[in-house]
Amino acid sequence: MHKPPPLHHHHHHLLLLLLLAATSAAAGGAQKFREAPQFYNSLDCPSLTIDDQDEAETQDSIVCSDHAVHVAMTLDLTYIRGSMAAILSVLQHSSCPQNIFFHFVISSTSSLNASQLRATISSSFPYLHFNLYPFDDSAVAGLISTSIRSALDCPLNYARSYLANLIPLCVQRVVYLDSDVIVVDDIANLYSTPLPNDAVLAAPEYCNANFTSYFTPTFWSNPSLSMTFVNRNPCYFNTGVMVIDLNRWRAGDYTRRIEEWMELQKRIRIYELGSLPPFLLVFAGNIVPVDHRWNQHGLGGDNYRGLCRDLHPGPVSLLHWSGKGKPWARLDANRPCPLDALWAPYDLLQTPFSLDS
Repeated sequence: MHKPPPLHHHHHHLLLLLLLAATSAAAGGAQKFREAPQFYNSLDCPSLTIDDQDEAETQDSIVCSDHAVHVAMTLDLTYIRGSMAAILSVLQHSSCPQNIFFHFVISSTSSLNASQLRATISSSFPYLHFNLYPFDDSAVAGLISTSIRSALDCPLNYARSYLANLIPLCVQRVVYLDSDVIVVDDIANLYSTPLPNDAVLAAPEYCNANFTSYFTPTFWSNPSLSMTFVNRNPCYFNTGVMVIDLNRWRAGDYTRRIEEWMELQKRIRIYELGSLPPFLLVFAGNIVPVDHRWNQHGLGGDNYRGLCRDLHPGPVSLLHWSGKGKPWARLDANRPCPLDALWAPYDLLQTPFSLDS
């Protein structure tokens, strides 16, 4: 007589099937996210709307309101989980969360189309003010040179150079955030950074970094190229957290200036990293420095191995997992870095094993 397999054998197979299902769902982009809590303005927040407007008028008046705080991010399949956590962190720590307007740039050729992304955002953040902007990848794909990490070569990684072309003209400034950040302070404090003397951009800058290492010997040995930084006192800054004056960007045609350096890079290898060096070439030495608390960067480790890193000394307003290692991937692999525990509370992913309805 055939002997049935022991009960624990069935449990083992069931667990294996559930794990396979979860893995394939994540790989196929079928990630499900919980609904976030709703956050409300404090009593002294100005209103963005006029009471007797219809819904279409309301949306237009909100995006063009002088009281709105504008945040721009990219959305894609690879980093959607990070983006959802970043959005939650911005809202949770804002004094006027209902005054925040998100501008999400998406790939026009993405496997996740606009309606799917809109549904994903709306289901987790039903009350969020946001627009989606399809970004034509082909516009920049021909300008991209291969870099030291393939993720840096994604066309959407260059969308930050095109924000002024995508976002409505009535929006005068925006905070750009990478998808691998957590904000633990009021984003309005960063948004209101003064930009004096016709400055276009503000960001934390790091003048102790070896600036020369961001460009090749070919660049530095060519006087017509290295003269770019004469009288500028250039410092490294990370483009994952920036305050941008969109009016001044448009007036100065800065997208074209960045593209010109990318076109040169296609002919002469002048740098190794992806979208950062063109920003440095155009802006380094001419930005408004922001307190380092607004970009505790490098928590993803270096671009090669992604080893764990500690926080820089000083207060923290924003945590940034720039580098190869991402907190959600390390947590899923059960190999987190200590600081990944600071990201985990903002994770909205709904797993097959969670008890959320």
